[in-house]
Amino acid sequence: MNFKNLVRQNRSCRRFKQDPISDELLMELIDTARLAPSAANLQPLKYMIITNPAGNSAVFDCTAWAGYLVNWNGPAPQERPSAYIIILTDKNISENSAIDIGICAQTITLAAAEKGLGACMIGSIKRDQLRQHLNIPPHLKIDLIIALGYPAEQIRLEDITDSIKYYRTADGIHHVPKRKLDDIIIKSL
Repeated sequence: MNFKNLVRQNRSCRRFKQDPISDELLMELIDTARLAPSAANLQPLKYMIITNPAGNSAVFDCTAWAGYLVNWNGPAPQERPSAYIIILTDKNISENSAIDIGICAQTITLAAAEKGLGACMIGSIKRDQLRQHLNIPPHLKIDLIIALGYPAEQIRLEDITDSIKYYRTADGIHHVPKRKLDDIIIKSL
């Protein structure tokens, strides 16, 4: 698969099959992210893998899903992720990790897409509640959650017609409007 097609395949998946993901595959995703560039090469990120039902339930209860989909509180129990990777910043190494978070999260989701997994980056997190549920030490800042599983939904990219808001049609297809290339290029003189 060429890189552009991999990026096209790497969508925010919000409904998953219940097939488990192997620990080896999850470790491979993180190992790939660990090789990515890091601001000042500080490498302040740590990763927590959650795959057991109790942990998955605790993580799910601390997240909000798909703000544009009104009247939808996230995937039904039989469509929830089978794994989560929580990205944490070790504040003992660096307080400023925004660049690293973006690079590593995208690296993980691209590596997941290459392996046939669906992923969704979640930033809407009840951090205090999650910290308590998972006993996350205070020196680790909770930055982002990546939900993972084998996709159970079809996602289509389309050109924006009148709104940037993603939506789901009655047939269950998730539509993602994207700006046209001509609309984002600023031409210089």
